[in-house]
Amino acid sequence: MAIYKDIVGGSMDKNLDKHYDPKKFENRIYKAWMDADAFKAKVDTKKQPFTVVMPPPNITGVLHMGHALDQSLQDAIIRYKRMRGFEALWIPGTDHASIATEVKILNEVKEEGLSKEELGRERFLERAWQWNERYGNKIVEQCKKLGVSADWSRKRFTMDEVCSKAVKEYFVHLYEKGYIYKGKKIINYCPVCRTSLSDAEVEHEEKNGKYWYFRYDAADGDDSIIIATSRPETMFGDVAIAVSPDDDRYKDRIGKEYVLPVVGRKIPLIADEYPDPEKGSGAVKITPGNDPNDFEVGKRHDLEIIECINEDATMTEACLEYAGLDRYECRKRWVKRLDDEGYLVETEDMNISASECYRCHNTVEPLISEQWFVKMKDLAKPALDAAKSGKLKHIPKKYEKTYLEWLENIRDWCISRQLWWGHRIPAYTCTECGELVVSKEEVCECPSCKGKVVQDEDVLDTWFSSALWPLSTLGWPEKSEDFDYFYPTNVLVTGYDIIFFWVVRMVFTALELDGRLPFDNVYIHGLVRDKDGQKMSKSLGNGIDPLKIIDEYGADALRFMLLTGISAGSDIRYQEEKIIAARNFANKLWNAARFIFMSLGQIENEGIDIKKIDVKNEESLLGTEDRWMIESIHRAMDYMKNNMDKYEIALAGQKIYDLIWNEYCDWYIEVIKGRIFGSDTADKAVAISVAIECMANMLKLLHPFMPYITEEIWSYIPEQFKEDDEDMLVSSVWEDYEDIRGGDEATRIFAHVMEITRLIRNMKKDAGVPYKKDVSIIMDAGKNEDAIKKAKRYIESLSGTKINMSAPSGDSNAMKVVFADGVIYMPLDELVDKEAELKKLGDEKKRLESEIARCSNKLNNDGFVKKAPEAVVNAEKEKLQTYQKALDEVLSLLSDM
Repeated sequence: MAIYKDIVGGSMDKNLDKHYDPKKFENRIYKAWMDADAFKAKVDTKKQPFTVVMPPPNITGVLHMGHALDQSLQDAIIRYKRMRGFEALWIPGTDHASIATEVKILNEVKEEGLSKEELGRERFLERAWQWNERYGNKIVEQCKKLGVSADWSRKRFTMDEVCSKAVKEYFVHLYEKGYIYKGKKIINYCPVCRTSLSDAEVEHEEKNGKYWYFRYDAADGDDSIIIATSRPETMFGDVAIAVSPDDDRYKDRIGKEYVLPVVGRKIPLIADEYPDPEKGSGAVKITPGNDPNDFEVGKRHDLEIIECINEDATMTEACLEYAGLDRYECRKRWVKRLDDEGYLVETEDMNISASECYRCHNTVEPLISEQWFVKMKDLAKPALDAAKSGKLKHIPKKYEKTYLEWLENIRDWCISRQLWWGHRIPAYTCTECGELVVSKEEVCECPSCKGKVVQDEDVLDTWFSSALWPLSTLGWPEKSEDFDYFYPTNVLVTGYDIIFFWVVRMVFTALELDGRLPFDNVYIHGLVRDKDGQKMSKSLGNGIDPLKIIDEYGADALRFMLLTGISAGSDIRYQEEKIIAARNFANKLWNAARFIFMSLGQIENEGIDIKKIDVKNEESLLGTEDRWMIESIHRAMDYMKNNMDKYEIALAGQKIYDLIWNEYCDWYIEVIKGRIFGSDTADKAVAISVAIECMANMLKLLHPFMPYITEEIWSYIPEQFKEDDEDMLVSSVWEDYEDIRGGDEATRIFAHVMEITRLIRNMKKDAGVPYKKDVSIIMDAGKNEDAIKKAKRYIESLSGTKINMSAPSGDSNAMKVVFADGVIYMPLDELVDKEAELKKLGDEKKRLESEIARCSNKLNNDGFVKKAPEAVVNAEKEKLQTYQKALDEVLSLLSDM
């Protein structure tokens, strides 16, 4: 009971605060969960495990809306599974983020007037670990603000001892099987981060650019060929001109030599399948040292490689007097010279595909470099088969195409990085005999000649360690009881932007090392965009800080907005009005609970002992409205279980919203108020008992979405409505229910109650009758008469009417509304001034017709439609639809009157 009292924060007989203020309890509740070890999972062979690994946020990161969405989804899933009786484990952790962290440390070092080299590797790494100690857990603490129910006792870091052991084991395994090799190939190189990058770490973006068309003259002076390029500065590395063997324009010139403008080097015209004869002149320059496609052409034709760009993006000695210039400065000067000497034929503005570093967004250079690679063809095949066979499911399925395309076109993976922060490659070279030794353990001397060994300077790609995440978080390569019970995991939740970065690599890694998929399902979500659909970014200044939203509206409101606004694979727009709506929902629930607890306190003051009433086992006590509400909860639970199991989280969230807001608050509470404020003390106690029982069950259903408010309200639920082990809501269970007798009939009755009450309320509103004014209604119920007679007393109470169940007298001065098989008549003579109402409706008709004419004229004006922003045109269309609908309603009322 200690934890229970900690959550309440005071005496258990007090009601909720008058106003909903999440600041007063969110931190307190999270601390209580942690103190109670509520998120810890343990091996329990009596229960089925359910495991999720958290995509590890970078230690350099701060919580942003993408994290908030990703972690809210995972938390909803894990809380749901925990409450369904699974031994649910959510493993958290952080990623060392080689490039991003190294940049942070370098910035600090530069401020001190030092360079990386001056500091030295050892001192640099000391600084990196110190930085991790200071800032590495910042994002973890921010995640906790969201209510993340991860087992923090199992938190992993991708460079901790367990993960480091796994990385070395994996590297040696791949090396010994011949998958890892070191070779000189063309790779992606970032001249700003000063490291190689894998294909997955290069982003391709369409940008405004230019194509320059240059004339390459034949060595014999007989002809020339026009070559287009978007990178004229690479011409210094040209070693050939290629054309398609099927291009008739060049068949008689294959083998002929042409002269590289200004440079004067003779280069051959070769035939290769790479050029597209339909594009431009059909001829392309071949620069194997600075283009991956050209590199492959060069290999096929045994061409020379001339490197013209250095790792720092300056020009090499092969570039004449331009050596040492920045690539873009060289471009400017080189193009001017070519133009001055008459070789520039044409310049064309067009979109070009720019290759950028995923971290710093500077243009990547393809360079020849000796690096470590993983052969991917054989490793990729099992991962391909897993998706094609249906064993690995993508949610939504459309992202399976991205997964398959990446694997089907995969190239060898460059895994070495020219950085200091990261997993250093466990390869050692003997300085005496040159032998290469790859080992899981540190090597101190050459095993062959006992000479001195030097470890490789490079570190591994961050994604190499991340590929092991489902395995290493559970202790692999050690096969512990934990590993055997919780592995493989069940679902991975991640964004579509890292399918090939991470998802693909985890799959082929797990299949290679363990033979099993690391997870059966991949739930892919989209991005959180701003209200206009733009991607949030620092440069645009449109980012939203989730911590500020939590501070203003509460974590539950943010979570609920995200969880009910997302559908798998689609982006979500952040709109403040939706946050406000989510907070209003929390406030509605708070007020409903407060009303029920206040009513409970009042009857207890009257000496009524609610503990003597067992509404669970004494169904005879229940009224029709009670049976309907209980049945509604049962149906909602079935619907939510079905959708949560399919990861249709937004549908489940919308269902509990409708259940609480519409059925419980707007209808059930209103219906039972007559009993609560009535004189029948026994029935009053039953009504309050059922209301509390229903509230308790709805809190369970809502908890995965809004954990804080539900836990706070749960702490006020009397003990008799809880099971023995349900002291805290987080540890409670969604119990399977037994069908309630008369539930179906009660549901049919209340379907009529709600439908007819709404119709009557609208009739009164349309006729200008005050909401609280009692009116007489004539109703012809047709085939539904028996059911509606049972609903009659509820309808009368809720709509402020006296209903006469008979055929109408023929009085024409009555409003009429048709429902199902029946008709409702509301006589108007005694209720409204017919002439005044007709004039009011006539004036409204004229106003609406005027607005419709104005909108129509605008939309029929081509100038407006073509020149106005699309959003403005769409807004005008929506106005027209709104006015037309309103006019139809006015015309209908005029007809009735």
